[in-house]
Amino acid sequence: MTYDKLVEEAELEDIQIIEINLGRYKGLYSDNTIALSKNIETNTEKACVLAEELGHHYKTCGEIVDNKNINKIKQEKLARRWGYEKLVGIVNLINAFNSGLRGKYEISQFLGVTEGFLEESIEYYKQKYGTYFEIDSYVIYFEPYLGIMKKF
Repeated sequence: MTYDKLVEEAELEDIQIIEINLGRYKGLYSDNTIALSKNIETNTEKACVLAEELGHHYKTCGEIVDNKNINKIKQEKLARRWGYEKLVGIVNLINAFNSGLRGKYEISQFLGVTEGFLEESIEYYKQKYGTYFEIDSYVIYFEPYLGIMKKF
């Protein structure tokens, strides 16, 4: 999903997106407003940050910037997971495979995410499902590297 599509989704939810100087943060969410750092250089990275901030809108509540509080850490992870599933869903990985893509760079380009975001997503799925996941006629391996196989 592209940055522009995520912006459209935010607009449908009456979420305002502003770009400002956020210091060490890339994005923040509060009261139907998402602030994105104006230092983010590419729309690909903006999409990754925006997906997480939309995750905050849908899944978390309150101020959670304190990363020493266990409940706030859990809320941060919940928002990130929402972003992973939004941009790097299992079906999206299968679509990349069916398009002939195999490497992380090619897949991240196809999905419109950074390689780092793709790697974090794969790690999330590995924690969620284990070393592999079966769906329909596909097996998706998360370890030792991302691999997808179609069963016959």
